[in-house]
Amino acid sequence: MQTLQHGYKGLELLVEVNLDRFLIPLALGGALFLAAYIGSP
Repeated sequence: MQTLQHGYKGLELLVEVNLDRFLIPLALGGALFLAAYIGSP
């Protein structure tokens, strides 16, 4: 049980540290898609 708690805390820390690495490309992709959708006739 203690191993699971430590593993979960480690995973949570890893996600918090690397969250911007996932959000920035997602935001850029969304912005490009929105610009292409708005700019197309």
